[in-house]
Amino acid sequence: MFTGIDEVDWAALRHAYGSAEDVPGLLRGLASADPAERETALDGMYGAVHHQGDVYDSTLACVPFLLALVASGEVADRAGIVELVVSIGAESAGAEDGAEDGPRTRAREAVRAGAEVFVRLAGDADPAVRRAVPRALVCFLDEPVRVLALLRERCALERDDRVLHALTESLGLLARRHPGHGAGALELLTAQSTAPYDPGLRLAALGQLADCAPDRLPPDLVPVAVELLRERSARRSTGRHGVDCPHAGTLAGRLRRLRPSDEEGSQLLRTLHRGLGDRLDERTALLKGQLTSPDAVDRCNAVWMSAGLFREWRADWAEPVTLIGAQLAAEEGRLRDAAVSVLEDLFDLAAPAADDLAALVTSRPDLWVRRPERGAPTLGGPLKALARTGDSRATPVLAEVLAGPVVPDDLGHVIGHLGPGAALLAPALRRRLGEVAPDSAGTFERAVPLLSALTALGDAEAVPEVLRLLRGLPVRLRLRDAVVEAAVHALEAFGSAAPSLVVPVLRELLETECAAVAAGALWSVEGDASAVLPVLTGELTEGMPRRRAAAGALARLGPKAGAALPGLRRMVMAEDLWERVSAACAVWRISGEGELAAPVLRTAWAENPYTRRTITACLAALGPASVPLHDLLRAELAARRRHLVSPSGGYGSHDVLDDERLMRACREVLGGAWEAAHARRECGE
Repeated sequence: MFTGIDEVDWAALRHAYGSAEDVPGLLRGLASADPAERETALDGMYGAVHHQGDVYDSTLACVPFLLALVASGEVADRAGIVELVVSIGAESAGAEDGAEDGPRTRAREAVRAGAEVFVRLAGDADPAVRRAVPRALVCFLDEPVRVLALLRERCALERDDRVLHALTESLGLLARRHPGHGAGALELLTAQSTAPYDPGLRLAALGQLADCAPDRLPPDLVPVAVELLRERSARRSTGRHGVDCPHAGTLAGRLRRLRPSDEEGSQLLRTLHRGLGDRLDERTALLKGQLTSPDAVDRCNAVWMSAGLFREWRADWAEPVTLIGAQLAAEEGRLRDAAVSVLEDLFDLAAPAADDLAALVTSRPDLWVRRPERGAPTLGGPLKALARTGDSRATPVLAEVLAGPVVPDDLGHVIGHLGPGAALLAPALRRRLGEVAPDSAGTFERAVPLLSALTALGDAEAVPEVLRLLRGLPVRLRLRDAVVEAAVHALEAFGSAAPSLVVPVLRELLETECAAVAAGALWSVEGDASAVLPVLTGELTEGMPRRRAAAGALARLGPKAGAALPGLRRMVMAEDLWERVSAACAVWRISGEGELAAPVLRTAWAENPYTRRTITACLAALGPASVPLHDLLRAELAARRRHLVSPSGGYGSHDVLDDERLMRACREVLGGAWEAAHARRECGE
């Protein structure tokens, strides 16, 4: 297995952490008789040699030895090695490095050159190996007719359900990769989707057909799928599911523990959902069927699956959200935690679950604050989700948390969602802000959420606390600018109530790197263009972040900022997209030069969806003058897919919130234009 391994100059090769001289030890560890050593070695391969899917010269050098390891019947846990090899080759196939002879391409070719080993392993005695092999056959054996014959043979001989599911997935992959040879694969999938096959296998086949041959799906797909899911659940063992992981310290072990307790069921329905794509009526009905399953594991899988659906698509999600809310009363902690996690990221869209969230918050004070083993306390998920819906029932609970001994730093971030009804929290928030030491290492984490909350509440009585913090900030504080910006925004919100206190401080800041932010606030408080225009015009010659901030402030001055137009027009031609957007918005609002600004904003809208909220805010400020770009807003409102999509799905994102705010802003701009046109017609214009 290791013939020639010592002849490789591993020290000259590289992996994610530098020299690859440790790689021979990892390769030998994969063949160890000790299970812990094997898993540690596999962990090391993923952590360094194939770090986050990357391919290095050392990865390429490992391929022959990895193929030899999987070919040896003496090595245990070969399935994990097969998966590693497939990942090395598959990653290369899906993300070429742009060079015909680059490491990705060469690694893929090396795996293809040894693909005959997968043919021999297709009938291996170890079912875990047989399960890992079918995908490798499709990806690396360049003979689709032969691959189809092998898969057909294995389908007829195989008796292990998990291996059969892998074979079914590979039939779908074959049909997608080789459409000209896919007819036989589709015939097999169609047959597997009907009785007398096992319900799990039928679900797997339906998922593949949905992805590559939707015309072969039954007309009553959703009822069939829901019934199959319930049959499968009834047959499933009541014992522990998933993969045991005795070696909890390894990356591979941690990843296994994070898998769903019924990983196979989760994958079956995820595949079906993905295949249905934008058929949202069917996907919603399917999700509702999953969420009403008698089986808690099925419901848990459905909850996690719903997160991607809500994040990617615009629709009326009230019914599924209500059903997710119903899971909060479940005795199974894993199901309840999943529901809370999903609802946290829905903000306003979680309102149909507000009653269930409020019931959980009321009954479980221990969930108000989350105290991790490491790191600072955070607001508990149920309370955070309830507050983010804007439900007033969160306010008295937040008041209790604020009065308690442990106040999470992130509490302030949810206050803005509660509106004026949260005003009773202002005294406690002021007190907490007054306790923040300006020169402490945690100033940013503690102060910014509190400043955000007080700003949202418009609490002018907080001016003394804000000024104390602002004046006490040391220059050496690394995140000083972020704290200063939050404090300035607070003073801008409070300024009209205490101009004699606020104005001098803002004028002092005109001499700092925060000049643009301070000038914008000063304009809001005083309305004196002569006091801020020279400062903002000068900021247009500074670094890019300061130029952008200055352009944003100048846009608010409108025609009074005419002296800044030459600098802004130069910025419209800048290389940075965001700089062009900021400048174009300012030019249009100051001079009305839509013929210069509109093409820039139209291009940015198409190139980077993250610019759309900024552009829509500009159009709202322009009023009727924004009509040339209203077609973009109408197209946005007609689109079913959200403009921000996180296919990797990390939780804690604001994708849904940002998209809902964009939609609301588009409707307001178009609604305002309609009202203006209607008023003109009424006046006979």
